[in-house]
Amino acid sequence: MEQWFAELSAFLRSQLRAGEDFTANLRAETSDFVRINHAQIRQPGTVHQIALDLDLIAGQRHTGAQLTLTGQHDADRARLVAVLEQLRERLPHVPDDPYLLWNQTPQSTSRVANDTLPDGQTLTDAVLEAAQSLDFVGLLQRGPQHVGFANSLGQHNWQSTSSFHLSFSLYSHADKAVKGAYAGTGFDAAQLTARIAQAKTELAVLQRPAHKLEPGKYRAYLAPAALQEIIDLLGWGGFSTAERQTRTSPLQRLADGEASLHPSVQWREDTAGGTAPGFQAEGFVRPDQVVLVQDGKLVQTLTSPRTAAEYGLTGNGASSAEAPESFDMAAGTLQSSEVLKTLGDGLYINNLWYLNYSDRPACRFTGMTRFATFLVQGGEIVAPVDVMRFDDSLYHLLGSGLVGLTAERDMILDSDTYFRRSTRSLRLPGAVVADMALTL
Repeated sequence: MEQWFAELSAFLRSQLRAGEDFTANLRAETSDFVRINHAQIRQPGTVHQIALDLDLIAGQRHTGAQLTLTGQHDADRARLVAVLEQLRERLPHVPDDPYLLWNQTPQSTSRVANDTLPDGQTLTDAVLEAAQSLDFVGLLQRGPQHVGFANSLGQHNWQSTSSFHLSFSLYSHADKAVKGAYAGTGFDAAQLTARIAQAKTELAVLQRPAHKLEPGKYRAYLAPAALQEIIDLLGWGGFSTAERQTRTSPLQRLADGEASLHPSVQWREDTAGGTAPGFQAEGFVRPDQVVLVQDGKLVQTLTSPRTAAEYGLTGNGASSAEAPESFDMAAGTLQSSEVLKTLGDGLYINNLWYLNYSDRPACRFTGMTRFATFLVQGGEIVAPVDVMRFDDSLYHLLGSGLVGLTAERDMILDSDTYFRRSTRSLRLPGAVVADMALTL
């Protein structure tokens, strides 16, 4: 497929007229999707799609279109010719874009990972075998994903990866369920069995009478999946240079040095260790790493080409959203086997849900506990806890209130399938917090 895209890009270059340039971004996948209910297949299917974003450029003017392609040269070339003509007709009528910035120093790259995953049938059979006798509900995704970039100057960037993602719940009764996930670029049946076994252990606790908490502050353990919800919320502007420049960032106090996180907090955009492509839509190659927070202090934010052009800055490979795509949080020293002992009396929180800012400038947010949240007493899980709302600040949860981070981390692949499967990933530890504010 990389060769097909290279030939398509060469054809595009041959169709240009004097004074014209282009950028082209390709996203393609062949994905198996299997919905499972009561540990049985309810809906299998396969999606094969190729989408191309084409931007025609003349000086500081540009206009674009998205095409769905077939992978067949004749049909795709005819469609490109027709769309190019439409863009030419439109181009004289659009104004100059003062912040247009695309890579005019070609840097070609290619990253093709071998597909070592079992086929869809084998992978599905392994899940169904592990889920026998359980009220198991889930969605399994697997398959190759391709991302490509090309421009009129001959630049060619490519990435092909294969991954799978299983998100599942084990249902108990009423609104009680345990949520879990297993994802990666390599499949290990023992890992799958271990994940489901852990969920079964928690499912047994859900059979006990639920404990109703009073509002107040509680010592808590946030599992990596719970921490992911917080990092995802911060992605709405927290790491954006544009929002930092306009002083609307939820991390503005961190940027100004008025607040800090715990010294053990280290955040970076780790393109080399993640699953997102190593290039972005304007053709700029991403650095292997961008340090975001070091020793609890903000070092950099993510700068897209448009932001760089507007504010006279140097870009660092960010997309237009200026949000992390290969987020990495450094591990701590707390062994996962010691989490309950360290927690002592408190809450074991597997998941958070429905997060939003309650005070954006203070980086304070609210949300709900959900699925398996447990009361811990004397280092032992004793009962499930009814759903509670929390309202707390990042500067407390991962700042003054942070007790420790786990030495083990989870590699979490984004399960989003809007328009296409996501290539975003996070690597996160768990966190023990001294006191988390539950409000109702």
